[in-house]
Amino acid sequence: MPNSSGGDKQEETSPDNIVKHPLQNDWQLWYWRKEDSKSWEESLLEVTTFSSVEDFWALYNHIELASKLGHQADYSVFKCGIKPMWEDPRNSRGGRWIIPFDRNAKKELDEMWLEVLLCLIGEAFGEESDQICGGVISNRRSGSRIAVWTSDYKDQDAVKKIGQILKERTNYMGHLFYEKHDDGGGRSRSNGLYQV
Repeated sequence: MPNSSGGDKQEETSPDNIVKHPLQNDWQLWYWRKEDSKSWEESLLEVTTFSSVEDFWALYNHIELASKLGHQADYSVFKCGIKPMWEDPRNSRGGRWIIPFDRNAKKELDEMWLEVLLCLIGEAFGEESDQICGGVISNRRSGSRIAVWTSDYKDQDAVKKIGQILKERTNYMGHLFYEKHDDGGGRSRSNGLYQV
């Protein structure tokens, strides 16, 4: 549209007019950092929610990479309404696939965490995506690990299919181990309930 000086006037696009691509589920980002003066649950902070592809990328591009979180810190991304705690009713009968990392594998950690996030929000687990509760990246002095949490450890076929898809999508070369949450309060040191 010409303006009074003879040039074309650029129309401004309102953020309300931008078409966003909705995700199948709404998701919450949580942050936890160990604080000696607080309980675990008091240290857990809900950062934000997102429900579209665009909102995910806006968030991802404005937070620290997983490898830069420091020791004794976690990011968790869970479906809205599910807290990243074993005690949450959707998690209490579930478990998690564990991907361990050496503390020096920073690039691999960041790349794999992003792939896991894309699998979660993109419903990459097909019919088994209803089993998915969320994912956690945990940094500790001894190393880091990514965990994908599911809602029912007894559904062996679904849990194993999720593990296989996770292994394929992340190109993880080692064994993945699945722990049910009630194995030692979620801190099982065995080889897990299932392996892929």
